[in-house]
Amino acid sequence: MSDTTKDRVIAIIAEQAVLEPGDVSLNQTLEDLGIDSLGLVESIFAIEEGFDITVPFNANDPSDSDFDISSVAAIVKAVESLVAEQHA
Repeated sequence: MSDTTKDRVIAIIAEQAVLEPGDVSLNQTLEDLGIDSLGLVESIFAIEEGFDITVPFNANDPSDSDFDISSVAAIVKAVESLVAEQHA
């Protein structure tokens, strides 16, 4: 897990949760952080913009997406994978 990717993803998620990045841990879920469905969509857009990637996420049916949002760590891992794929 790249520290810079991890730090940037955590910063984006923390901003959506109105928290300090230090208050976000890798094992937390977005729900734990108080991020609702709108905050999730905004987080996805911010991640796409921040990393210049396209996230395979269906806002109408998040469970049908190929993007793992089960925890902060899962999101970081998914972003790292997408960055590697799309910038290869």
